[in-house]
Amino acid sequence: MPIFIDRRLNPKDKSLGNRQRFLRRAREELKRSIRDQIRTGKISDVDAAHSVSMPARGTGEPRFDDAKDSGRRQHVLPGNKHFAPGDRISKPGQGGSISSGPTKRISEDDFRFVLSREEVLDLFFEDLELPDMVKLNLKEIVAFRPRRAGFAVTGSATNINVGRTMRHSHGRRIALKRPKREEVEAVKQELAVLESAPPSAAARLRIAELREELERLERRRRLIAFVDPVDIRFNRFDPQPVPNANAVMFCLMDVSGSMGEREKDLAKRFFVLLHLFLKRRYDRTEIVFIRHTHEAQEVDEETFFYSTQSGGTVVSTALEEMRRIIDKRYPSSEWNIYAAQASDGDNFVTDSEHCIALLDGEIMRLCQYFAYVEIIDERESHIFGSTDNGTSLWRAYSTVEDKWRNFQMSRIAKAADIYPVFRQLFTKQPAVQKSG
Repeated sequence: MPIFIDRRLNPKDKSLGNRQRFLRRAREELKRSIRDQIRTGKISDVDAAHSVSMPARGTGEPRFDDAKDSGRRQHVLPGNKHFAPGDRISKPGQGGSISSGPTKRISEDDFRFVLSREEVLDLFFEDLELPDMVKLNLKEIVAFRPRRAGFAVTGSATNINVGRTMRHSHGRRIALKRPKREEVEAVKQELAVLESAPPSAAARLRIAELREELERLERRRRLIAFVDPVDIRFNRFDPQPVPNANAVMFCLMDVSGSMGEREKDLAKRFFVLLHLFLKRRYDRTEIVFIRHTHEAQEVDEETFFYSTQSGGTVVSTALEEMRRIIDKRYPSSEWNIYAAQASDGDNFVTDSEHCIALLDGEIMRLCQYFAYVEIIDERESHIFGSTDNGTSLWRAYSTVEDKWRNFQMSRIAKAADIYPVFRQLFTKQPAVQKSG
């Protein structure tokens, strides 16, 4: 890592150390403001520019100044007509002629930082060390294909554009007045007729003129080529990047009656991080929202997070809907398929066994990575340990985790757990290849 040392002198009344301390304070304030906005916003709002307010207090450099309500002053200003040395002067705020009422003092409002999309994401991901995780988990190979981009004067012989070349050649021959073949043939025919007729003085003179004209025409045709190198035009091709590794992320969330507003809010924050993680590395990233109760359906983002529909819990319906959408729109040979599922773990035992069959049978062979987060009660978080059996769905998914390296699972009890869990899920194992 390069190290830069700033040896420039500080400007008058300025301190480099003070400026650096201010930048650190401002950076922390910006990070806090961005995180607060993201918690209350939508996924689409995160991946955009932000305007962040900062209080004006603390922006000035610290300095020593005379205290207004303490200290001792024994000087008298020149030209003073009212006081003499030794007179006692009332201090501000302690009576006298100085008023403590309303003043016309100008106050400063908060100022705003306008951050670009890249600056917002850099601040948001600063503590997550996402660049390293991206290298481990998402590698996109960009291919190039040729695209027509006009014409060029140089190129391969196989790329010669005959039509454009002949157009330039015809224009050049007209401009330089190159003799046509018809003109040369007409002179030759007249010359042949005269040479076959009885010789005379006029005929011999005309024959000399025609031979001179024929020589001039042929010489001019030789000098002015039919196709000159300056006429040749080649088809020009520019390489167009074509991402041959597209990503689709499936967000599966349980919205049954057991999932309250707290659980849905924690799931939303996790999905925000996962969505930005993929989108930051892929030009084409699609996100599919699937919500389920006792039945599953693909929905838009607004419905996914804010719909009040509720019902029973059948987790396998979400996996079946995901498999149906993959078969219909996202062939695994062309797409990198990722899935993130959030649930409180409440499920029927028989349906949990069906989930194992779906994951082992087909879904895990299609997915690059499958992450499962279980939202638990914060008061019960200390009960769950590494040896705990957990919920019915947790026990079922544990068997899948033991069999598939690209399946990871963890628990979230409070908002502070989201970042550590996110790191755990996306740095625990190196990148894996698709099975099957």
